[in-house]
Amino acid sequence: MTETGPGTPEAIAALTDALPSSPPRSQWWDVWAQFRSHKGAMAGAMVFLIILLAVIFGPWLWHIDPGYIDIRARNQGPSLAHPFGTDQLGRDTMARMFAGGRITMAVGVTAMLLALFLGSFIGILAGYFRALDGLLMRLTDLFLALPLLPLMLVMVLLFRDPLSAAFGPEMGIFILMVSAIGITSWMPTARIVRSDVLALKEREFILAARSSGTTNSKMISRHILPNVMSPIMVSATLGIANAIITESALSFLGLGFPPDFPTWGRLLFDATDYLQQYPERVIWPGVAISVTVLTVNYIGDGLRDALDPRIRGR
Repeated sequence: MTETGPGTPEAIAALTDALPSSPPRSQWWDVWAQFRSHKGAMAGAMVFLIILLAVIFGPWLWHIDPGYIDIRARNQGPSLAHPFGTDQLGRDTMARMFAGGRITMAVGVTAMLLALFLGSFIGILAGYFRALDGLLMRLTDLFLALPLLPLMLVMVLLFRDPLSAAFGPEMGIFILMVSAIGITSWMPTARIVRSDVLALKEREFILAARSSGTTNSKMISRHILPNVMSPIMVSATLGIANAIITESALSFLGLGFPPDFPTWGRLLFDATDYLQQYPERVIWPGVAISVTVLTVNYIGDGLRDALDPRIRGR
C-alpha cells in the first residue's frame, strides 16, 4: 500500500516541480552583473563610448575640413561657427580634435593589441615550457631595465624616414608609432600571464588532460588560454591608456605625426607656442587625453573586479 500525504516524497517532489525555476546564469552573465554594479566602471564605459562615437562620426556631422586654412579667421575664440575656436592658421579646432581623436584612438588600440599579443605569447611559453622560462624571463627583465622613452626616441629617429618612404608619410608614421609603443610595453602582460599559467599547470583538470595524452598545442589553446583571458582583458584596457599617453608624449615632443595629421598630442605641442596669448587651446586636447585615460582606467578597474571569481563569490 502506497503512503500518501503532505509529507511524502511524492508530495514534496510535486511541490518542488511546481515552484518557478529561474534559468541558469552563465559565467559571463555574472561578470556583466558584477561589472554593472561598479558605478565608476559603468560611468567610464559610457563616457568612453561617447568619446569613441564622437571621434568616429564627428567628422561626418561637422562638415569642416580640419586642414582648411582661413587666415581671416585665425586665432578666434569659441563661437557658433567655431565652437572650439581656431588656431594660428585659421583651422577649425573642433574639426582637428575629431580628426586627431581618430588617429590617437587607432594608435592606442593597435599598439595595445600588439603589446597584448607579444606579452601573452611570451607569458604562455614561459609559464608552460620550463626550458624556455629562464630565457624568456631574462629577456623580459632586459626590456624592463631599458629606458623606454629614449629607446622609443631612437626607434623613431632611425626608422621614420625609411618607413615614410616605403608606406607614405601617414601610414609610415602610424606603423612606426604602433611598433615603438607595442614593442616597449608588453612586459607587464608577460609577467602576469606567466604567473597565471604556472598556477594553472598544477590544477587537476590540467593534470588529467595531460595524462589523457593531450598535445601541448591543444592544451594551450583549449585549457590554458581560456583560463588566462581575465588578466589579458584587464591588461588590454590599461594598455590602451598607456598607449594613448605614450603617443601623446611623443607627439608633444615633436617626434610623432607631422602637423598635417593632428593627434591630440600634436595639438598640445602646437598650442604651447601660444600658451600665454591663447591658453584655451591647451584645454581641449588636454581634457580629451585626461578624460579618455581616466575612463579607460575605470573600465579596467571594473573588469578586474568582475573577472575575479573571489569577488563574484563563485
